[in-house]
Amino acid sequence: MTAVLDPVRLDPPPVRPEPRRWRSVALALPPLLLVLGFAVYPMARVLAESTVTDEGRGLSTWAEVLASAQFRNALWRTIEIAVASTLGCLVLGTFLALVLAFVPFPGSKVVGRLIDTILSLPSFLITLAFTFLYGTAGAVNALLARLTGADGGPLNFVNTPLGVIAAEITFFTPFVVRPLLAAFTQMPREQLDVAASLGASPLRVLRTVVMPEAWPALMAGGSLVLLLTLNEFGIVLFTGAKDVVTLPVLIYTHGIVTFDLPGAAVIASVQVVLSLSLYSGYRFLFNRLLGGRRAAVDHAC
Repeated sequence: MTAVLDPVRLDPPPVRPEPRRWRSVALALPPLLLVLGFAVYPMARVLAESTVTDEGRGLSTWAEVLASAQFRNALWRTIEIAVASTLGCLVLGTFLALVLAFVPFPGSKVVGRLIDTILSLPSFLITLAFTFLYGTAGAVNALLARLTGADGGPLNFVNTPLGVIAAEITFFTPFVVRPLLAAFTQMPREQLDVAASLGASPLRVLRTVVMPEAWPALMAGGSLVLLLTLNEFGIVLFTGAKDVVTLPVLIYTHGIVTFDLPGAAVIASVQVVLSLSLYSGYRFLFNRLLGGRRAAVDHAC
């Protein structure tokens, strides 16, 4: 006799019920309310305040502020200081990151910790340190005056645009050093060894191997510094530079000193547009750069 076995029937896996829509909405609602309350609402109030006029609402305040020479000078001064400070941070930060990552020396970890410490300090402390060191009555001028026998020291740049730029470079350079060090530590040492074994000079290894891998980190640090210097207020205020009037200082002058809230709101709106435009441009370039690198990797594979 031949035994016929019944086929084994497997029960289908239990179907998990889909999460209810109300639960997803409930989870998304708190962060959405926070964004609306702490970001969207203040900007909307600032934009609404910028349209307030003596007759009611209109764009006369916008026309008056944007046409003023004071606003144009402050705008160009802000861009000038931000670009110069960012370039200085990129050069100095890249140099420091390369030294800390590839040139071992005693005390390198201590230097790295000191650079990190600057990130935790308020920006105006850097300005006070500059004043105590390089001011007209600072320690460096006092030492030079004692050595030369002159009545005063030769350094007198703290209260100038150069002093603001130097203070911002000192304070914001760690924002470039940190991402570059993270990129350098993730770089395979085998690439550097192979390039060196093939006879490439250190400068060529730096140009063709190291820096291409560090471009995203360099862009991230540079764009962050550009945004921060564009909106920096404490350093400019504490230098006491009368000829350095940036957009944040102009907002403070209109809103606090002269109590011109609509004029301050107009300048603040322009400041927000500048910041968002820079951030959008950074994201676009960053995605294009990473997209190009992924395409190159896929093509090579």
